[in-house]
Amino acid sequence: MIQIVQAPNPYDATRLKTIFMAGSIEMGKAVLWQEELIAQIKNVFGDQDLFILNPRRDDWNSSWVQEKENAPFHEQVSWELEGLENADCIVYFLQAGTISPITLLELGLYARSNKIMVLCEKGFHRKGNVDIVCERYGIPQYETLSEVVLALEKLLA
Repeated sequence: MIQIVQAPNPYDATRLKTIFMAGSIEMGKAVLWQEELIAQIKNVFGDQDLFILNPRRDDWNSSWVQEKENAPFHEQVSWELEGLENADCIVYFLQAGTISPITLLELGLYARSNKIMVLCEKGFHRKGNVDIVCERYGIPQYETLSEVVLALEKLLA
């Protein structure tokens, strides 16, 4: 069964194949791409056992001070770092019209991990940088979420 785990909820990634959804959120500026990706994964993977880690937090409060001393913020960042470390695959989605600095940071952290795939839309403000990093480290890039799901199907088979 596919289990969706949103930040900051606990999970045991040692039991199931795990996909982490890293990408543009920008306090609601980005499209709800996670929902579309989850729907497509459910359609393709059916009843297979998977964890999908979604950092988009329903109770996020944009007034939280983004400093390590702020407990809810610290919890969020720690959950994301743990999820990235434990994931079998990290899907990066960089949406045109967003700047997504944390996603770029995370892409840099995992560029050499051999467990990432990237969808970087034309018009993303640092697409050239992303393209060069992907080329240098052999990171596959995709044009659509449907292509990402097909690649996931092969990767997690």
